[in-house]
Amino acid sequence: MSISHAPPPASASAAGPSSTADSPRPGPELVPLVPSSTRRTRVPRWLRRASGPLLLLALWQLLSSTGVLTPEVLASPGTIARVGRDLVADGSLPSAMGVSLQRVAVGLLFGLVVGTGLALVSGLFRAGEDLVDASVQMLRTVPFVGLIPLFIIWFGIGEAPKIAIITLGVSFPLYLNVYAGIRGVDAQLIEAGESLGLSRWGLVRHVVLPGALPGAMTGLRYSLGIAWLALVFAEQVNADSGIGFLMVQARDFLRTDVIVVCLIVYAFLGLLADFVVRSLERLLLQWRPTFTGR
Repeated sequence: MSISHAPPPASASAAGPSSTADSPRPGPELVPLVPSSTRRTRVPRWLRRASGPLLLLALWQLLSSTGVLTPEVLASPGTIARVGRDLVADGSLPSAMGVSLQRVAVGLLFGLVVGTGLALVSGLFRAGEDLVDASVQMLRTVPFVGLIPLFIIWFGIGEAPKIAIITLGVSFPLYLNVYAGIRGVDAQLIEAGESLGLSRWGLVRHVVLPGALPGAMTGLRYSLGIAWLALVFAEQVNADSGIGFLMVQARDFLRTDVIVVCLIVYAFLGLLADFVVRSLERLLLQWRPTFTGR
């Protein structure tokens, strides 16, 4: 008697391959992407920025300790710190800083009004450019320090010549940057504004001035540096108060420590002013994405 083997049911034979095909297969392993800026280093940025000045300070102290830099040439950092503490304690340095800050603030305000006003007239109107730009370009080539004797003759020896020299130094960088910002606005944006029915004032308000704002902020930062430079020269002439007056007195008595203290104060005041302008720039220019480095 023979036994015949029947073939497996069709459903069973089909179920095998289909179940194999439907089973999940292992896919490629996903690797999270990490920006190169985070992979490169974990050192805080503030520490990297402070490393350069700290190294210079250490080198300065080393040269002073070994006698390479004598006190007559340049006082040591320890001596300068002690003298600065004494000047703060007796009130002479805070009083001088207040006077200098007031002069810079008033001169910067006048320079903002003059420089920005001339740039708007010259940048927005062709007739204004013909009347203003040539004169400004001639005047800005004249060193403003060379005008100090004329300002003393015109305004006397009080505060007026000091404010005038700061105003003059501030006006030209603002004029150049605001004027370049206005003339650098894309013409297609102007055409788009006109097609939307904006009036001339609407174009100036919504297109031209926002487009010129980055240049204006750059000019303001540059003008602040010029303002402190102009203050140094202004306070060297017929001054009876301010940081420059302390420097003149220290020069007469060969006090290099006091001179360096005053220079450090100038530097920190300028750095503080630049930080304020950069913060204002980040606030006003949030709409403009920029490259921040890698």
